[in-house]
Amino acid sequence: MQEYGFKEYIPKRIKRGHLKLGGVNPGGERIDVNSLYIERGGRPVIDVMGEYHFSRDHAENWYGELCKMRAGGVTIVASYLFWIYHEEVEGEFCFDGDLDIRRFVDDAKRAGLFVILRIGPWAHGECRNGGFPDWLMKKPYKLRDNNDGYMEKARLWYKRIFNEVKGTFYKDGGPVIGIQLENELVDNADHLLALKKLAVDIGYDVPLYTVTGWNSLYGAKIPTSEVLPVFAAYVDAPWEDGTEKLPPSWHYVFDNTRNDAAVGKDLIKEKSDDGWVLPYDDYPFATCELGAGLPFTHHRRPIVNGMDAYALSLVKLGCGNNLVGYYMYHGGKNRIGKLSTFNESKATGYPNDYAILNYDFHTALTQYGRAREQYGLLNLLHLFVGDFGDILAPMEYVASEFPVKADDTASLRYAMRTDGRSGFVFINNYARQLELSAKEAVVLDTKTVRFPARNIESGASFFMPFQMSLSDDVTLRYATAQPLCRDGDVYFFMKINGIEAEYCLEDGRILKEDDFSVDGIRVMTVPMSDAIFMRRLKGKIHIGDGVNLYEQDEEIRSIEDGSFSY
Repeated sequence: MQEYGFKEYIPKRIKRGHLKLGGVNPGGERIDVNSLYIERGGRPVIDVMGEYHFSRDHAENWYGELCKMRAGGVTIVASYLFWIYHEEVEGEFCFDGDLDIRRFVDDAKRAGLFVILRIGPWAHGECRNGGFPDWLMKKPYKLRDNNDGYMEKARLWYKRIFNEVKGTFYKDGGPVIGIQLENELVDNADHLLALKKLAVDIGYDVPLYTVTGWNSLYGAKIPTSEVLPVFAAYVDAPWEDGTEKLPPSWHYVFDNTRNDAAVGKDLIKEKSDDGWVLPYDDYPFATCELGAGLPFTHHRRPIVNGMDAYALSLVKLGCGNNLVGYYMYHGGKNRIGKLSTFNESKATGYPNDYAILNYDFHTALTQYGRAREQYGLLNLLHLFVGDFGDILAPMEYVASEFPVKADDTASLRYAMRTDGRSGFVFINNYARQLELSAKEAVVLDTKTVRFPARNIESGASFFMPFQMSLSDDVTLRYATAQPLCRDGDVYFFMKINGIEAEYCLEDGRILKEDDFSVDGIRVMTVPMSDAIFMRRLKGKIHIGDGVNLYEQDEEIRSIEDGSFSY
């Protein structure tokens, strides 16, 4: 038997009112951002954000695909607006048909989703010129800069988008809660601030303004009080020069470093040459680019499987992630322009050649709207944060007693989130392209609760609760099962493969039944094979019979063809 403990929990003071973020809708509901989490209606929330590019799909598909995203637990859809798509020829704007951003926003609202618009002006997204039109690239002034020439063109671009989406903001009762300014501009706080002032001057008014947060360990240079930095974590790197297998990824180890520095993390300086360090403790840990998939370059074509994505997201959740954002969540197809193709390529000065058409990204929902295994696996986490995010969000990350290196296959990878009394222990015994050994007779001691010994299979990735209140009268001292969701007084847990499900009540009673009731609370344990098909539809929990269900126009449908049952 091996006992595993945790470092000391030292609660941080939550800062409020230090960020120029937040807003209220006509119903009086507020969205606010403190230093640890986002609040909506006065309650902590953990939203799930999925990227889906409206311009890389057909308008007639948008609503149905957004409904599939909502069924998969996504609560916010994020989408780039690529300037070159809408103004390929200078002065000739197009926001019709498959480029109708207003229709997309309206469809998102119909599907029950919030929206974050990523308006650039520079966007990247593996798009030609990072989304800049060719004519803009030929201008005599510096781009992505505060000079008058560029800022006037940026104003025209922002204004044109605003004319399409005005009236859809959260303050208007609409779904648009956020704007991302620029993308991957990590060393120019003055320009990011100028872009925010420009957007606000035009009329954009949203609770959240986000920017790229990554830039080695010291973080991007941003206007610190004006924006929320968001981070990324990818399981491979198709943009790498070679085709060699990468070293084991540190993203499968519990480490609350927010930046994606998968290669050479130990060589990156803690501070920039000018002493800059992003004040991480001022912001909740928010992600926008968890790699639920990856694109293919001409020379490097990594495939992401469901567990690659699930374990990555679970580890980041255990490390304190309080906005779960995926790039991409839904694949797409690049358009062909009047003058050129719109894919990133070496011909446009980029280091990589991407496919002319394919932007499937090998992610949760394919470019044709089919479900990959990521879809059901990730929803195990999304169901949980949807029902218990208000409990988890205020809980802080506490590291294991001893750090684990990314290439260590023998040591247990674990962490917890806690408020000092209750919490959740996270265990990840999975790593992409690396076999981790099974662990025998593992005992986790949180200092308030000691879990019973359990064997952990190679490839397992899960979390378990301690001191979890189910009602005023019922508290689980611990459970050796993973909490999923609730429906009124019914709580659903998932049986963890290879681990006996055991529920210990506060009075010491131990229950091992898959379905039991105590003091008006019912607890049901479902196998993982069923849990991956659990969906909240029409206000109730449904389990598809081997199919992925979703709700569209108040009708339950299946992503898969043919007859289905649930």
